[in-house]
Amino acid sequence: MLGSFWLKGCLALSLATVLVGVAMTGVGKTNSGQYVGSEACAECHDKEYGNYKKFSKKAHSGESVKLMSGDLTKQELEECYHCHMTGFGKPGGFVSFEETPAMADAGCETCHGPGFDHVEAGGDPELIKGKLQLSDCEVCHNPERVAAFDFKPLLFGGAH
Repeated sequence: MLGSFWLKGCLALSLATVLVGVAMTGVGKTNSGQYVGSEACAECHDKEYGNYKKFSKKAHSGESVKLMSGDLTKQELEECYHCHMTGFGKPGGFVSFEETPAMADAGCETCHGPGFDHVEAGGDPELIKGKLQLSDCEVCHNPERVAAFDFKPLLFGGAH
């Protein structure tokens, strides 16, 4: 008798755990690391998105890679993709110009991190990197690239 009561209790607890887990996945607290593209950011950050599209060279960074792609090896091209595309090699990120054209630039998530969870949680600021530091820029604009491309550290690049 006690064994069946215990088993029913465990099953109920397991079912409750599954239901809570399913409910939370819709909230975006899963830390999915999934990219959604800059257009998703524009829905709430219209001014920043407008400035990014109008003033930031990052908004058109895929074009320079496209122009040079014929002269690069696959490995060299993939090195370019890591900084010039959004989320290359990551869930929801850039795959190719044909398959994921909306990710073919250094979009908002290149600097602020994957946005899926932030968007799904209704803009929860804890789920996105809000304040950037120069060290965030140096992920792509490191000493080797600074020398090669004459990088000038403009922290906000005209976007904010």
